[in-house]
Amino acid sequence: MLSKIMKPKSIAVIGASTKPKTIGSEIMQRLRDYKFQGNIYPVNPKGGIIEGFQAYTSVAEIPGEVDFAVIIVPQKFVLDTVDQCNQKGIKGLCVISAGFKEAGKEGAEAEKELARKVEEYGMRLVGPNCLGVLNTNPAVSMDATFAEALPERGNIGFVSQSGALGGGILNILKDLNLGFAQFISIGNQADVNAETAMEYWENEEDVEQILLYMESIQNPANFRKLASRISKKKPILALKAGRSAAGASAASSHTGSLAGADKAANALLAQSGVIREYSLKNLFATAKMFSNCPIPKGDRVAIITNSGGPGIMATDAICEYGMQMAPITDATKEKLRSFLPAAASVKNPIDMIASAPIDHYKQTLQTVIADENVDMIMVIYLPFMGLKDIDVAEAIMEIKKAYPQKPVVGVFMTTSDFFTKISDMEVNMPFFMYAEEAAEGFNRLNQQRIWQERPVGEIKTYDVDRARAEQIIKQSISEGRAQLTTRESIDVLDAYGIRVCKSGFATNINEVVEMGNAIGYPVVMKMTSKTTSHKTDVGGVRVNIQSEEQLRAEYNDLIAKLEERGLLDGLEGVIIQEMVKGNREMVCGIATDPQYGPMMMFGLGGVFIEVMKDVTFRIAPLTDVDAAEMIKSVKAYKLLEGARGTTPAQMDQIQETLLRLSQLVNDYPFIDELDINPLLISEKTGEGIAVDGRIKVRLEEAMDKLGGCTCGACHGCCQ
Repeated sequence: MLSKIMKPKSIAVIGASTKPKTIGSEIMQRLRDYKFQGNIYPVNPKGGIIEGFQAYTSVAEIPGEVDFAVIIVPQKFVLDTVDQCNQKGIKGLCVISAGFKEAGKEGAEAEKELARKVEEYGMRLVGPNCLGVLNTNPAVSMDATFAEALPERGNIGFVSQSGALGGGILNILKDLNLGFAQFISIGNQADVNAETAMEYWENEEDVEQILLYMESIQNPANFRKLASRISKKKPILALKAGRSAAGASAASSHTGSLAGADKAANALLAQSGVIREYSLKNLFATAKMFSNCPIPKGDRVAIITNSGGPGIMATDAICEYGMQMAPITDATKEKLRSFLPAAASVKNPIDMIASAPIDHYKQTLQTVIADENVDMIMVIYLPFMGLKDIDVAEAIMEIKKAYPQKPVVGVFMTTSDFFTKISDMEVNMPFFMYAEEAAEGFNRLNQQRIWQERPVGEIKTYDVDRARAEQIIKQSISEGRAQLTTRESIDVLDAYGIRVCKSGFATNINEVVEMGNAIGYPVVMKMTSKTTSHKTDVGGVRVNIQSEEQLRAEYNDLIAKLEERGLLDGLEGVIIQEMVKGNREMVCGIATDPQYGPMMMFGLGGVFIEVMKDVTFRIAPLTDVDAAEMIKSVKAYKLLEGARGTTPAQMDQIQETLLRLSQLVNDYPFIDELDINPLLISEKTGEGIAVDGRIKVRLEEAMDKLGGCTCGACHGCCQ
């Protein structure tokens, strides 16, 4: 797709300049200084010689074929320049020029026309308003950017939506001890975006890991499809900026109100196998791990240190990330004792003591790296006894070279001069100042291992009564109601096979008593209203009703209270439900993000849901693996397992509940919000039972899909 841009045999720089400190001059200099392996054709109306190359007055004047054009002319000339490139047969474009949608309405219109032309001509376009592209492969050696420093060779494919940020990163690569294989500054993403780059790099051998800086994800569904596949082959790391979620503040459901602050993007990246970082520092620390370490075979970590304190802190960090301290074999311990002093500890962490010479570092690492119980190794150095840090680093890198199959990380608690020296060396392992940084790096390697081993999952489809659910929703929208009543909501859930309480609907005292006697005491009574959604706020939920007499009294009291508040007119009736006994209240829900679409929620429910916020989100549709992970990822999972002698929850049944909800919102994507709160875990059976439900739709969208009216005065008779 992008070979004409990323591996061109010839480049036209349209807008090349002899004027110092201009982009047209900078790009020419960098193409020359980085020794681009193809032909360079500067284009400038004045012609002449630019940076030692013959300049041409127009694109048409260029004598040979051209694969790639870098366009640096003022915005008003860009569209004509694209036409000229098409006439020349150029298929790859990078428009550096600004002044498009970032500049206002007129610029946005020009960008639409630019995208239209590119599509019509069968071209690919990077930009506009971008820093450029580069490829460090010696067979290409192309730096078509205007960052200050020349790029370092490495194994990273990096996409940056911000040109200035990308330029800043290119300038500090040497200090980071990292290099790029390829770099694309996507700018306004009129054509090429992060997804395009990921797909191109999927089978590029030079690119062993992919880094993304994104401010937006244009097509979440396509991103998820591509990233889920590609991240199984190579790590994808993302720094996603812009953490606010439009529309969340207006949500009326628990799920909706908790779905803000970037939950959708986080869920999408997690489901796609993308490792998300929240700072550039962490992004490149993780990149450093993947640049120098293989994916481990497990999560067992060995720590080698010459000081007890840092070894203990490293152990704490490893355990906090949920990894294991490797159980060192007896054979390994015996070998360690053969050369380490008696005061040394051969347990994990292995403390060689402060007097450890270089030979002990080498022998200990060589011994531990051969232990079949060890998957990753952290080597800690503190300056003692005149031992030089750089000498120790070189010694352990020598051992690492002979054993490339296991990740080894150096933690050197020494001066910054050491890291300056290391940045000038060719290294085969990452070095950090603190053990916590190394532990976090191991956690990222382990995260990638788990993702690669994770089953793909299946989106399941169940037999449901879709006609019944649809009729219920149609009735609501025909009356102009976006909010379904409690009864309607529970009936929709029941139609989709979700376990709900045995219940009945009553509109007067006689029906209430008849229903209570039929279900059997104790029962719960809940009002269902077309105007009041949060029932508990108005005393509309009465629980543990033990007899017919108590039921009569509670019903009469409810009616009186509603009449006092002027809420009686909206009352549809009451629902009488079986009283399910259980102290474990969970929540399931759906909220719609304006950009990412339906989001599924699961977590600790009940009245404390918005206080505890022990919930997790995933983007619909869910796979069975997604649903299982949602359940296991919340802290309340231990309650579901059966803490303190309680009946273990039926995990498969709860997982199925989430999958049926996912199917519901897939069938009816106009569902805006849905809550099952609580999903009560029965102490008797361990079932998750929907005790209460609320569904809200986007009225106009629902009407368009199902037909009906929103006048509120008829029952679907007008169109």
